[in-house]
Amino acid sequence: MNYNLVMATPFGLPVGTSSLRKALNDLIKEHNLPPVVFHSLRHTSVTYKLKLNGGDIKAVQGDSGHSQINMVTDVYSHIIDDDRRKNAELFEQAFYEKKDLDPSMRARAAGNTVELPNNVDAELLAKVLSNPEMAALLSTLAKSLESK
Repeated sequence: MNYNLVMATPFGLPVGTSSLRKALNDLIKEHNLPPVVFHSLRHTSVTYKLKLNGGDIKAVQGDSGHSQINMVTDVYSHIIDDDRRKNAELFEQAFYEKKDLDPSMRARAAGNTVELPNNVDAELLAKVLSNPEMAALLSTLAKSLESK
């Protein structure tokens, strides 16, 4: 199914592109934003969707209303190529250098290093802390112990 959103005036007539353009320009002026053309919002939307869904071109094609998938691949292939290049670099490091096997741990560990007692399994602790609910629970527990 193809859903086309049509905005209407209070009289039921379709809102013209000039009205949308004026509203965008008023918003830009009001908030002192850099000037953009309305169509750039579509490009931004498609770019973020490709980044967020890991490059699922078919899903983005449907969301964006492009009739041909090659329109998405031709215009946005650089987004997918950047992600593929980054994945290849991470794989190469993990495989050949045996480092950063869990990239999410790298971000957490960058500024937070703690000396652990010998009887604490660091890998298990990292798994527990990677769960947001467990991390919040432990943080609350630690705060309550500090106040005593």
